[in-house]
Order: sequence, then C-alpha cells, then structure tokens
Amino acid sequence: MNETGTSMKQQKSDAGATRVAMNIEVDVIPVSDVERSKQFYQRLGWRLDDDAAPAKNVRIVQFTPPGSGCSISFGSGLTAAAPGSATAALIVSDIEAAHDEFIRRGIGASEMWHGAPFPPEARLPGPDPKRTSYGSFFAFSDPDGNAWLVQEVTTRHPGRI
Repeated sequence: MNETGTSMKQQKSDAGATRVAMNIEVDVIPVSDVERSKQFYQRLGWRLDDDAAPAKNVRIVQFTPPGSGCSISFGSGLTAAAPGSATAALIVSDIEAAHDEFIRRGIGASEMWHGAPFPPEARLPGPDPKRTSYGSFFAFSDPDGNAWLVQEVTTRHPGRI
C-alpha cells in the first residue's frame, strides 16, 4: 500500500475514535530581558498570573490576555529558542477597538489590513469593509521581536468553541 492509502486509512480510523478535549493553555516565548518583557505585557493590559523562581536559574513569568483561555510564559531557564523567534496569534472580537487600545497603550501596532495574513503582498489596506470574521488583521512585536498577528473573529467556524 502506498503512503497516501495508509494515511487515508489512518484518518478514517481516527475519525471514529473517542475525542479527548485538548486545549492549548500556555505558550512559552523566548525573551532576552525578563523585566523588560514583564513591563511590556503589563502595558498591554494582560493579567500577571505568576512570577516565580522555582529553582536556581529558573524564573517563570505568566500573563493571560483579557478573556483568553491561553496564557504566555517567559523567563529564564525555560527554552533554548532564540529571543524574538516566536510567532503567535491574538484573536479579538473588534479589530478597530483592539487597534485603538494598542495605540492608546503606546504599543507599536501596524496599520490594519484585510485579505490574507500572509504573504504581505496579499494584504489590502484597512479592515475588511464587510468585517468578515477571520478577515481583518494588524500586527505588533514585543521588545525582543516576537511577532504577534492580531485577527478579528466574530463568528467561529463550526466545531470551534
């Protein structure tokens, strides 16, 4: 049997299996200066959940965006990834209000765009005129250059919470 046939057979058998809830609740991002990053995420208005040093040379700082079921953690001794190498998405219910809030808080947010999030050549200026769910974006970076894509989602696709 070829690889395609095997893959299709595996997918069919997996579809009948009992589903186990799986939630991404923490994403570790690499930073070079823990205090600077802590100040940045506080300026965003995210909730500081924890700042702990459970072992020598280990510090874990955790923040959660308002209304999010997923937090970010950063610190020292957590990851070998290079500071600034992370990319994440932040979903908002109102792209214009979120953009205004970022600007008000002094965060260097990009201009809003619609169309495809990638590549940059596919982007059209401004939010989606129809405000289509999943269709409007802006971006920002933290002090290390970790990239954040902000996307407006007002109605989830079926099967999503």
